[in-house]
Amino acid sequence: MTGETGSWITNNGDRITLSMDFLDKLNPQQRKAVTAGAGPILVLAGPGSGKTRVLTQRVAYLIAHEGVRPYQMLAVTFTNKAAREMSNRVRDILGEMPSEGIWLGTFHSICARLLRRESENLPFNDRFVIYDDDDQQRVVKGAIRDLNLDEKTYRPQAVHAAISRAKNELIFPDDYPTQTYRDEVVKRVYQRYQEMLKQNNAVDFDDLLLWTAHLLSEFPAVRDKYAQRFQHVLVDEFQDTNFAQYVLLKHLAAVHNNIFVVGDPDQSVYRWRGADYRNVQRFEQDFPDAKVILLEQNYRSKQTILDAAMAVIDRNPHRRRKSLFTERGAGEKLFYYEALDDYSEAAFVVDTIASLVASRTCEPGDCAVMYRTNAQSRLLEEAFLQARLPYRLVGAQRFYGRREVKDIIAYLRLVHNPADEISLDRVINLPPRGIGDKTILSLHNAASGANTSLSVVLMDLGRGDASTFWQQFSGRAALPLADFGGLLSDWSAEARTATVTELFDRITKDINYQAYIDDGTDEGAERWGNVQELRRLTTEYENRSLTDFLETVALISDQDTLAEGKNAPTLLTLHAAKGLEFGTVFIIGLDDGILPHSRSFDEPEAMEEERRLFYVGLTRAKDRLYLLRALRRGGRGYAEETIPSRYLDDIPPELLAGKARGGRAARSQTPTWLRPDAAPATETEVRFRAGMRVQHPTWGEGIVLNSRLQDNDETVDVVFESVGIKRLAASLAKLTILN
Repeated sequence: MTGETGSWITNNGDRITLSMDFLDKLNPQQRKAVTAGAGPILVLAGPGSGKTRVLTQRVAYLIAHEGVRPYQMLAVTFTNKAAREMSNRVRDILGEMPSEGIWLGTFHSICARLLRRESENLPFNDRFVIYDDDDQQRVVKGAIRDLNLDEKTYRPQAVHAAISRAKNELIFPDDYPTQTYRDEVVKRVYQRYQEMLKQNNAVDFDDLLLWTAHLLSEFPAVRDKYAQRFQHVLVDEFQDTNFAQYVLLKHLAAVHNNIFVVGDPDQSVYRWRGADYRNVQRFEQDFPDAKVILLEQNYRSKQTILDAAMAVIDRNPHRRRKSLFTERGAGEKLFYYEALDDYSEAAFVVDTIASLVASRTCEPGDCAVMYRTNAQSRLLEEAFLQARLPYRLVGAQRFYGRREVKDIIAYLRLVHNPADEISLDRVINLPPRGIGDKTILSLHNAASGANTSLSVVLMDLGRGDASTFWQQFSGRAALPLADFGGLLSDWSAEARTATVTELFDRITKDINYQAYIDDGTDEGAERWGNVQELRRLTTEYENRSLTDFLETVALISDQDTLAEGKNAPTLLTLHAAKGLEFGTVFIIGLDDGILPHSRSFDEPEAMEEERRLFYVGLTRAKDRLYLLRALRRGGRGYAEETIPSRYLDDIPPELLAGKARGGRAARSQTPTWLRPDAAPATETEVRFRAGMRVQHPTWGEGIVLNSRLQDNDETVDVVFESVGIKRLAASLAKLTILN
């Protein structure tokens, strides 16, 4: 491919030529995928194999070499962050060649865009709002109350989960299967839930897929329009698609049959939210002439980490095996450690990170601690706080889930879509303006009697005693309603011409929100700071609509909100770790019942996914990997004995360093972690190496974590069972090497 060029004829008749030298940086399998011809293509990409590069350069290749116009391509990612990165990379490769017009985004954002364009065929208009998880729960609770059902018997969260599963299987309320009385109840709640969404001109996340699939299935003209337009459909993280998404892709690729999917069934870990790794098998069945390309060269991890990961995942049946390899070298062995209890496990993590940072082995932000469930973060957070070390927590309360942020978004949603009663209910008396429950009930009665929405009544009341509804309210109730209705009318009028930032400023000023939220405490200042951060985001929409802004904040994901630039260790679940990478990774809680989780014991398919989850965690590590468990868990007052995770036995002993407290054989030595700016030490200069068992005359037996030359002496970090981690000068410590 060296020396080849691609060309583009502009609308003015000018020819733009682009060198295809960017293909020279690809390995043979990557180049094969990027330059593959027409037709269905399945790329099975191992972790760290450069699949984003392949997708990006495939897009650039189709534009520059094959002459495909950007607007003729649909590229689907799973996070907004990934979509932005892909767009920027394509633009960098193409230079002067135009790249604008690609439909590039997440499934949900692309479906929202399509639904707004085709809303005349739908039971809602193009100003629909997208309800988040909290909003959805409130609607479900309202539906359960409307049907006079007991929330304790029919828990809203469980009922909503059943509704979500039905939508992901493209099942509408009338077709919901009923085999038990509970199914009948869920069906009724589902019907009422959809009615309430319609009344509010709203959809939930699952509706974005459900209604798009409905459009493409039931309206052939709509399907043909988009299937004709998208000559090429490209999909990232294909193993995480659910049934509805798979159906959508088949519809959109139905005309040209050019569908390019990249994924790895070994990294499919979202079954609980509908993802189905078997879509890879369906793809091969539905497209029997598909080209299958394996990406096996890993650019992220050392070979020892890859060998351990393959040893774990190879135990899963019904999968296409890959042989992962890297040119980064063997690297250090995995450090295995059994702590006395879960407190000691957390302390070991924090002390080790502190040691690595102090020795300049790595930066704090290059470390990550991963666990199976969010609850496991508590002891870690306590340990970090006790050590006065900063950390960042992924999957905790999201920025967009904070009260003050949701308040302002609710105001903006209400202005955008006055039919949104969920948002109205949140803000009608916030800040308090004398509108109580009885007044709100009267408002509902007035709206119901006139067969109109609450906002219509409110804005009409804004006209004062000229309102047709004025006499239906007492003066005490009418005045605050009229004041709020007048504000809502003014905001709606301003929204037609104002930028998102101008509207934001007008609303927060009119309701005096700063005085309400900032009570003079540090917490109040932080809350107002969050409001200002939301305002900063609105400035990025100077030339875009309020619809675009609200859609973005509704579809944001945890990974999209991961703070950039904060140099602190990251704490996150194994599920949240998907797609990320870190120089040093700690995986804690490697006990049977935690990983694999006890809920999965009786279900073979769930156990396979637990193994895939561990595999994902292993392959996030670039240079160093720590595997930890605790002999006892449950607190210092009462703790239960634990059993090591069965996955630990799948890792060959020769790949591990360290030892088990319970008597498992000590593992062999690993190379020393030297400071990046230090000259390599010779064998005669360094006596102690990571993984060595040593004896101290006072503190007893310990394990060497790290050793380096410092001030003409050898400084050794050792973790002792009796006192934890100690930093020692080898010339003074009187350490005896036991192995």
